Amino acid sequence: MPLTDIAVRQARAIGKAYTLGDGRGLALNVAANGSKSWHFRYPWLGKQRRMSLGTYPEVSLKEARTRREAARALVASGVNPQEHRKHERLVRHLAEEQVFQTVFDIWVEHRRLSLKPKRQGSLVQIQRIFRKDILPTLRKRSIYDISRSDLVAVLAKIEARGALTIAQKCRLWLRQLFRFAMVKFPGLERNPALDLDAVALPRVPVVHNPFLRVEELPLLLQGLRGYRGHQQIRLGLRLLLLTGVRTGELRFATPDQFDLERRLWTVPAELVKQLQLTIRKQGKRPHDVPPYVVPLSTQALEVVRQLLGFVRLGQRYILSQRGDVKKPISENTLNQALESLAFKERLTSHGIRATIATALNEYGYPKVWIDAQLSHADAKGGGVAYNHAEYVEQRRLMMQDWADRLDQMEQGAAVTSASIMESAVASRDVEKEQAARVLHLEGGTMIIVIPFSAPDVVKGFATSVPASSTVRPPSPERDKLEAYEAPHNLPLSAYAVLAKKSCEQIIGDIKARRLLRFPWTIGDPGFLIGSWIQPSIC
Repeated sequence: MPLTDIAVRQARAIGKAYTLGDGRGLALNVAANGSKSWHFRYPWLGKQRRMSLGTYPEVSLKEARTRREAARALVASGVNPQEHRKHERLVRHLAEEQVFQTVFDIWVEHRRLSLKPKRQGSLVQIQRIFRKDILPTLRKRSIYDISRSDLVAVLAKIEARGALTIAQKCRLWLRQLFRFAMVKFPGLERNPALDLDAVALPRVPVVHNPFLRVEELPLLLQGLRGYRGHQQIRLGLRLLLLTGVRTGELRFATPDQFDLERRLWTVPAELVKQLQLTIRKQGKRPHDVPPYVVPLSTQALEVVRQLLGFVRLGQRYILSQRGDVKKPISENTLNQALESLAFKERLTSHGIRATIATALNEYGYPKVWIDAQLSHADAKGGGVAYNHAEYVEQRRLMMQDWADRLDQMEQGAAVTSASIMESAVASRDVEKEQAARVLHLEGGTMIIVIPFSAPDVVKGFATSVPASSTVRPPSPERDKLEAYEAPHNLPLSAYAVLAKKSCEQIIGDIKARRLLRFPWTIGDPGFLIGSWIQPSIC
């Protein structure tokens, strides 16, 4: 028979414990001392189990029946009500302990373990933005109580001040944080940061880093000459101008990356933006990906020597913080130096790459050389298009020419792509007769002079062509193919052997304008002269 409120209230102690049943597994237990408590009995895995539902009068008969029905529903759905209650108590405990600030700190430390030194700056940015925009609102909130609407409200404040890029980053970081928390902390079964971009304000068009045109470079070079800031920063900016590497690759450059004898700067793949994509997307190990090899012009080599001369005991990077030699300069140091030279909003350190790319294209250098020098990726293919360890000698010629032009600009001489000039590109330690040269002829034609002794250029070919031939530019009126077959040029068949192509392919390249009009000929004995044909040969 079901209990009544009066029967429960009038139940008295009789010197020993007894129970009063209410039905459906609920009973009132009266202890020997007269204290009363509710119990629920239920079958579980072939055994009879019992759990407490609270004490009387704190839990009334009506409330006890409500708790019994909830427990019966759990049993019917295959959940042990006792274990379920333990889990709820744990969640409540964690909700009190795991506030957003605590979870954020744990997440940041976890990310620090997996980030390479070059990317540690991202954590600094995360902490700065969260301290300003996220933590003031959510710091003391339990991670279990934060809803999607709470996050939308926080992000709306960021968007209201026009910081749409920061809001986008916060959406990504919040999604990553809650994803981490769902695995790390039991009881968090949903990610409230999902789909926040559905209500995001549209971003304004991307504004690329400003860069300078060739005619503006003399002003920058003269400003650098008179720069009154830290000497290493001035040299760092000059090295950017002479190599075209990314700011991060310069900031994290270490002395061991430079081979002064071979005039090479080898940047490990894990420090190169485009090569990081290859490592991550293709699952490769860093040492399985060719590094980014940067040839150093004579001027760049001198800058590196000066920077290495400034390296102090315990200094890790060639451009280190003055207060801590184990840390690189900040990402804003070089931009601040450009601002002090009156180039604010006119040029950034990353914009120097666009400046170099624009100029080298104007000078007529092959795009494949320029892209390899600047470690560009294929915009259409979405991956790394070039092996950044290729075309080293060709790029050395190109960058020496670029460095020489910069010297002339700094001295006030105007240099254009149509000018007639000859650039010596050999180092001071290389004999003059072994040097390769770049010749710029009238009409913008560029030819490269390479010694027979250069490796892999014309193996076994030196004796097959007479050395008495001379260089004569073809007449514009003559047919291109006839110009290639002129007596003073190599026979088409010999040229095809040199190019490792068939005659039909060579003719196709000529008609498709993939070859310049000036074919391979022989000039002075011991030198092979010709226009750029294909990177694997030049």
